[in-house]
Amino acid sequence: MGRASMNRWLLHRYTATEIWLRAQTDRLTDRLTTSTRGDRGQTSFEYLGIAVVIAVIIGVLAGTTDIGDKIKNAITRTINKITNAG
Repeated sequence: MGRASMNRWLLHRYTATEIWLRAQTDRLTDRLTTSTRGDRGQTSFEYLGIAVVIAVIIGVLAGTTDIGDKIKNAITRTINKITNAG
């Protein structure tokens, strides 16, 4: 996979992830505003969104180098810890 196609793939993944995160945020916001539970758990979801955006930016900047792979793996492990914690 060439650098240009990798960048297109990363841009596509970023866009798909952003759309998914916005849909999840909207769904969660609707659910929380109609219930009496408050904002419990919202912070983890916000951190997850930030981590995904940072991962995509680093991926685009680092390309397919060894450093980029190490950063991607570390961020993926962190995201998996956050999503599996709940």
